Amino acid sequence: MRILALDVGRRRIGIAISDPLAITARPHSTILRNREAPAKIASIIQEMEVGQLIVGLPLHLSGAEGEQAADVRAFVQKLAERTSIPIEYRDERLTTVEAEQRLWDKRGDWRKRKKEIDAVAASVILQDYLRER
Repeated sequence: MRILALDVGRRRIGIAISDPLAITARPHSTILRNREAPAKIASIIQEMEVGQLIVGLPLHLSGAEGEQAADVRAFVQKLAERTSIPIEYRDERLTTVEAEQRLWDKRGDWRKRKKEIDAVAASVILQDYLRER
């Protein structure tokens, strides 16, 4: 069963997917967060035969939920209306920092790599989940 992970931001959504055995995670894509986003994600879930969804939840460093977490939950509620797979939230604190570090270590133009940041952050969320289960 494949697992899909989302890093939901105000403007973009990073998407990562596991291999069919749910052992490794890789960045899939980054999409704009707009009215069509829930339908696009639902389509990816169906096309890739995804059995579970992991969503990064932006918590404060104290662990408390704030405005951004409420915004992510509201978006995921719209997505949940389009799919019946289980959805689990995961703490995403510092995943963007780790994703930036991974991209920084790559060679090439930083501006091109920066476009990958959201999908890489989603893959960090997913890889952490896979490692812990």
